Amino acid sequence: MIGTVRKQLSSHPALIPLFVFIGGGVVMSMSYLARLALRNPDVCWDRKNNPEPWNKLAPTYQYKFYAVGIDYSKLKKEGPDF
Repeated sequence: MIGTVRKQLSSHPALIPLFVFIGGGVVMSMSYLARLALRNPDVCWDRKNNPEPWNKLAPTYQYKFYAVGIDYSKLKKEGPDF
């Protein structure tokens, strides 16, 4: 299969940007999905030791990828401890 792709790319060099951008999109989407699975507080991988990880977050913990107009360092806790 790789030999066929190389043969097509050598005979049609206009396909090279297509492969580059498709490959970059696949890499970026897989890295974002991995970030969501590993860093998001809503995902619980270990139910026995930490069944509710979202209760142990500090109010200043920024878990969003990009926060518009919110300074997480100035937030205060507004609820009881669980």
